[in-house]
Amino acid sequence: MLEGLGSVSKIPELQRRILFTILLLGVYRIGVYIPTPGIDNIALLAYFDQVKGSLFGLMDMFAGGAFSNFSIFALGIMPYISASIILQLLTIAVPHLEKLSKEGESGRRKITQYTRYGTVVLSMIQGFGIAFGLQQMAGPSGAPIVLQPGIGFVLMTMITLTSGTAFIMWLGETITEKGIGNGISLIIFAGIVCRIPAAIGNTFRLATAGELGVLLILLITVMMVAVVGAIVFVEGGQRRIPVQYAKRVVGRKMYGGQSTHLPLKVNTAGVIPPIFASSVIMFPATIANFAPQTWMQDIAAYLVPGRLAYEVLYVAFIFFFCYFYTAVTFKPDDVAENMKKYGGYVPGIRPGKKTAEYIENVLEKLTFSGAIYVSIVCVLPSVLISQLNVPFYFGGTALLIVVGVAMDTASQIESHLLTRQYEGFMKKGHLARRR
Repeated sequence: MLEGLGSVSKIPELQRRILFTILLLGVYRIGVYIPTPGIDNIALLAYFDQVKGSLFGLMDMFAGGAFSNFSIFALGIMPYISASIILQLLTIAVPHLEKLSKEGESGRRKITQYTRYGTVVLSMIQGFGIAFGLQQMAGPSGAPIVLQPGIGFVLMTMITLTSGTAFIMWLGETITEKGIGNGISLIIFAGIVCRIPAAIGNTFRLATAGELGVLLILLITVMMVAVVGAIVFVEGGQRRIPVQYAKRVVGRKMYGGQSTHLPLKVNTAGVIPPIFASSVIMFPATIANFAPQTWMQDIAAYLVPGRLAYEVLYVAFIFFFCYFYTAVTFKPDDVAENMKKYGGYVPGIRPGKKTAEYIENVLEKLTFSGAIYVSIVCVLPSVLISQLNVPFYFGGTALLIVVGVAMDTASQIESHLLTRQYEGFMKKGHLARRR
């Protein structure tokens, strides 16, 4: 692996992409600590200390600590993800958007533009809800969180938070285009990873103070290692459908006659379902948490990690987005048509429509298995930790995102190495793939 990393120095373009990605992620982390004006940060931090382990902890995790600091990046990238979900759903229902999605690069750019507009609108709505709610709140000592409440504070907060989200959106898109890896996922990844040292230090502090037992810390550590191992094992898993290409003569040369396979991942959607599911839940929950109405507070109280209502809703959205994202990104009809075009067929299956139906049937079974796996990884650790009354947020969602994004980024780096005839990270092969 070290030899593979050393090969990076032989590719100037890859070096530039990696350094560019690190630089932009560094810019993002700096912005996390720039506070939004008009807030008493001491009273706000004291308030967040009271609600640790609630939905605020999950929101703060996705925002990379920006939410508890109430920085200019407090909303994080979630409005952009919510807008992407809405546009993808509308693509199926609205003929104009469906037509754009089939127009190639130009259509994709237009849909991306609509997504940006949607991000701004959702950010303004969330910013208004948060600003309005903060004016009604006070710290444990009774000190108001907002120094000078009023329409001026609300407008300033809306503009600040919306601008912060728009800037993060630009960072993510720029990383994807000119850096390495998926920019949006890497921003969430960076926010989670940068908080690990503080979480470890806090754990030792609590253990020293006697608030956490050694046995509980060992149990959490073993659970994290087991979850990481399960993620690595399943994410590398594949169902390989055998494909045979018939021999054909073109001019004086003979082509085909070879056996290969069509690899279908167990979890085709990757880390997208938990991110999308969290985004859908957090959007209304954010407004409900800051709303003064009692019935809104009751709704927010149920949307807390570890509560039955939250976990059931979370699993339902994970299943939905596993199937939805797989259907959007993988088209069995197109795959079957391309196989038929080049003389390929699945042994025992008639080419064309029957092959598409066979691939779709296999994909549905794999997606169901993948959805169960993602649900267990994301929900079970959160439920166990909440029952153990651990005084900080921990869940399998964070581990799934960190490990999944790390594996995806490593695969992209390895692809750059292999295309230039260098060995990948692993000396004796590439990232493991299993049947």
